[in-house]
Amino acid sequence: MIHPHVADAVKRPDLVRLTDSVVLLRFESMKIYSALAAVRHLLERGTVSPGQTLVDSSSGIYAYALALACHRYGMRCHIVASTTVDATTLAQLEVLGATVEQVRPSRNLKLDQELRVRRVRAYLEERPDAHWMRQYHDDVHYLGYQEVADRVAAALPDRPLTVVGGVGSGASTGGLVEHLRRDDPSVRLVGVQPFGSVTFGSQDHHDPEAIIAGIGSSIVFDNVRHHLYDSVHWMDFTHAMAGTVALLRDHAVFAGLSTGAAYLAAVHETRRLPDQTHLVVGADTGHRYVERVHRRHAEALDTTLLKPVEVGSPEDMAMPWSTMAWNRTPCPAHWKESAA
Repeated sequence: MIHPHVADAVKRPDLVRLTDSVVLLRFESMKIYSALAAVRHLLERGTVSPGQTLVDSSSGIYAYALALACHRYGMRCHIVASTTVDATTLAQLEVLGATVEQVRPSRNLKLDQELRVRRVRAYLEERPDAHWMRQYHDDVHYLGYQEVADRVAAALPDRPLTVVGGVGSGASTGGLVEHLRRDDPSVRLVGVQPFGSVTFGSQDHHDPEAIIAGIGSSIVFDNVRHHLYDSVHWMDFTHAMAGTVALLRDHAVFAGLSTGAAYLAAVHETRRLPDQTHLVVGADTGHRYVERVHRRHAEALDTTLLKPVEVGSPEDMAMPWSTMAWNRTPCPAHWKESAA
């Protein structure tokens, strides 16, 4: 197949068998699927017009995905970037034609996210013709994962399936599983969160080395559908790093920190449900984590010695790694009220 644009080629994931019970769904940049489908849908509906500016906030891979989608469909792109966005990504955004502004460094991730949202609102006041993509809140971002779900279902038809991946904005793991469950409601979903995220109630726990903000949030994300999740793992940086290094050392997979965290969670889940295939969602490659993670490989913990604390409620969780059965429970109303 000759692709009409590089985004159509880059978006396609590879399925890699790691063990008898664990398969990796490896993306170069997962959110290209949601960004392409969202922009195409908005153009088809007439919500946006060719050449219009699309704006959003991002801590990493969505910014790149939206810039590619804008390049693909002839749109302008403006990104309000987190302080954690690396120089390589920033350079690509600029060459792709996106305008980029980074918020000032913040003492914590909550302030960083709040500053970015505040800046997006100010930008829209200055440029009322721009369209806010709202990756954290607009369910248009669920649309792109139908194609991924079809590939997964065709490749893994023989055993019950559990999907394991970072929760993030909700549209990636949630969108994939929502589409998979239309044909097989038994598909399980295991979400991975960093400590400090409000999404599943760990906001009172502080991880000083946390740099995996993309899989959690310090503000409420409306796109997270809590009722899709069967189980949740909360993990600190050292455990996510251990999983990331083990993935490269044992399977030659160079991946990002959220993929390493999902891999470690999946290995634990296979001990509980060895008859199931556990699909690890590998959202991106490891390039932006080289200095903070891969170059520190000698410090990585031995994953064979690690196991989580099993808890009955989020109030009982403890660092560095906790897990609980979520049982497809809706988001408690008081969580959104307290976060607001």
